[in-house]
Amino acid sequence: MTTVLDRVIQILVSHLGIGEGQVTPDMSFKELGMDSLDLVEIIIRFEEEFEGEADAGEGFEITDEQARKILTVGDAVAYLKSRGIHDR
Repeated sequence: MTTVLDRVIQILVSHLGIGEGQVTPDMSFKELGMDSLDLVEIIIRFEEEFEGEADAGEGFEITDEQARKILTVGDAVAYLKSRGIHDR
């Protein structure tokens, strides 16, 4: 089974070029060395990865207001789950 957390970590690992072991749910994006451009790119990657799975179906979008509240890896997972994304 692939969890939402696993998928979020894979996106971060791929984007940042770091090892999976370097990412934990309680880490902030800032601790991972991400700047504002990285955050925008990660939000876009989340939208692409999870489109079609969310309660909203096609056109899954994370608004700027929502994105500002996602500060940690765990926040991202909790937000995605709140939108109907499930482990698979």
